[in-house]
Parts: sequence; structure tokens; C-alpha cells
Amino acid sequence: MSVTQQQVLDSLARIKSPRGVALTNANVLSAISASDGKVFFSINVDAAEARAWESVRAEAEAAVRAIPGVTTAMVALTAERKPGSAPPPPQPSRGTPGVQPVHAHKPPQGGQSPMARQSEIPGVAAVIAVASGKGGVGKSTTALNLALGLRDLGLKVGLLDADIYGPSVPRLTGLRDKPELNDERKMIPLRRFGLAIMSIGFLVEEETAMIWRGPMVMSAVTQMLRDVEWGKLDVLVVDMPPGTGDAQLTLAQNVPLKGAVIVSTPQDLSLIDARRGLAMFKKVNVPVLGIVENMSYFQCPHCGTKSDIFGHGGARHEAEKLGVPFLGEIPLHMAIRATSDAGNPVVDSEPDGPHAAIYRAIAGQVRDQLKGVIAAA
Repeated sequence: MSVTQQQVLDSLARIKSPRGVALTNANVLSAISASDGKVFFSINVDAAEARAWESVRAEAEAAVRAIPGVTTAMVALTAERKPGSAPPPPQPSRGTPGVQPVHAHKPPQGGQSPMARQSEIPGVAAVIAVASGKGGVGKSTTALNLALGLRDLGLKVGLLDADIYGPSVPRLTGLRDKPELNDERKMIPLRRFGLAIMSIGFLVEEETAMIWRGPMVMSAVTQMLRDVEWGKLDVLVVDMPPGTGDAQLTLAQNVPLKGAVIVSTPQDLSLIDARRGLAMFKKVNVPVLGIVENMSYFQCPHCGTKSDIFGHGGARHEAEKLGVPFLGEIPLHMAIRATSDAGNPVVDSEPDGPHAAIYRAIAGQVRDQLKGVIAAA
């Protein structure tokens, strides 16, 4: 059953804004995307009123999910301060209805840190992030093969593709199905290679441009963490978007990450960005499990000759300098690229080959650092 924009608008018309106006008449709704049972839109308000609108956002999302045929609903609250505006001065309350001034919503002195919102994902012993400071370094390929290496070590593993703007996991796994919902309206992750797998790419078409503001990204990451029936897992590997933005901060604030793996190439430009990623995780008290040097060298598939196209050893040197583990070197090789493009990652398709052995060795080091956490689960 297809869902139309008009059905969504009719549902939202019954919801009132904090000032008592119908949501559809409050001039706050973005364009509504409704396709194949998936509905996305945002509510755009002034930053001074954001807290008062949060309950409206939640009510709107619940109303849209109740529409027959809707399988997924993401409603983000986008709050921006108007140019040249300043927070209103404190004023005595006169008991007038409507949105309270922003000072009324300030947390008390010594309020909770954003990290106080962290809570474990039921059934998941450890959540780890695979991150990079920049794109194009093979982070997603590394994340998937790391997850498979952990699987080969006897662990129950899930993979979450949180790269909102450029989800690669559907292509890397060959999965094209849409997640189904259970009785609690949680998404059931797809399964392949013995992994529980979820990606924003399962919910939108491959050619769709994800032109989303920060709050929409944060809402999507939160839903894929919390509204998925992950089951019982030893490790959930999260393939992060490149950089140090909203998605990374959302993940760190939502769940107590047990560690992060940084992927870099040996060249200086990549290492500069890798340092930023390391600094970000340390700032939010996430342990850095180590650095992987991807595309460490080119290995000719015909003669086996090694060539240092991007330099060599830069990530190892950086790890030693920063005092974090160096997890290993992965070559730039035709087999890794070809199996990834075909949706048959090398650890699964060539389990006895040299590249699978490298990924399993990296997975072994990660597992050893998580042993206490996994054993306690």
C-alpha cells in the first residue's frame, strides 16, 4: 500500500503546535518525502523555541507511523537562530499560553553532560565505530571485512551502515531487500554472511541524494540504533561517515562506545584527517582501539611486486607517535576491490587467502581489547 503526501498532511493536521495552531498551518514543515512506505520530513523552528517543539516532533512521528502502509518514519527537529537575533532577556512569567522564553528551558547549574543520555542497546555487548577523517580510504570495505573477521573468531556480529550521505554496505553485501517490521514495529536487520546488517541504503534508492540537515542525520542514526531489533550480539560494528560531524557525535552521545578503529592511507593528507578523528574520539572519552593502514602498498596480481603508491608506514608511525595500537596493513589489491564491488567480501569469498588472514588478524586484536566487555555480557 503506497502512502501519499496528502495522507501525511491529513495526519499532521490533527497535531497542534505549542501555540495551538494546526501543525500544517504553522509554516514549519519541510517538503515531505513519501515513497515505498518510507516518510521523511523535518520541522523547522527558531532555536529559542526548540525544546517546546520536541514533544510535537515526537507526536508527529507517532502519527505518521500509525498511517496504514508506513513502514518507516523519520521526523527531525531543525532549530536555527534567526540572523541577528539574540536570546531574549529573562522576563517574569505572566502565565500566558504558548512557547516559553528560551531562558525557561535552560538546564540548572551543573546540568547533565550530553553523554549522560547514553544507554546500552539491549542485547548488544559492545558497539565499536570504524571511522576515518576523510572519504575514499576504504573505510566501509574495512568495516565489513572486520565484522566478518570477528565472525570467524566465533563472535555474534552486527554491522550498521551509519554513513548517511554515502551508504556503501548495500553494494558491498549485494543486499537490495527492504527491512521488515516486527510486532513492536522495530526494523528487522537483513542477514547475510552470518551478520545482522542495517543500512540507510536499504530504505532509500541508490541514486537518491541525501540532502539532509544535521538534525535529520542525527535522527536517522538514532533510529537505526534504537528502532532495530538487533537481537543478541557480541559486537555491533558501525561504519561511520567520514569526518567529525553530527553522526559521530550522535553515536557517542547515544551509546557508550567501547572503542573506535581509525582507517587511514599512508599519505600525509589522509593522516592529517585521521589525527582529527582520533582527537574527536578522545575528546568524548571513546577508547581508540587502533589505526589500520589501508592501501598500504600496491601488490601486482601478476608478479607479486609491491609498490608504495601512497607512501608506506605513515599510519604505523602515527600510531606510535600518538600512543595507540597499530592494527595492521591492508594492501591495495585487485582481489579486495573486485570482491567488494561484486558484493562478496574477500574474507567470505576467499577465506583461505592472504587478505582474509590480514583482516582476521586485525579482528583478533580488536577482540582481545574487548574481551572483558564481551565476556561480561
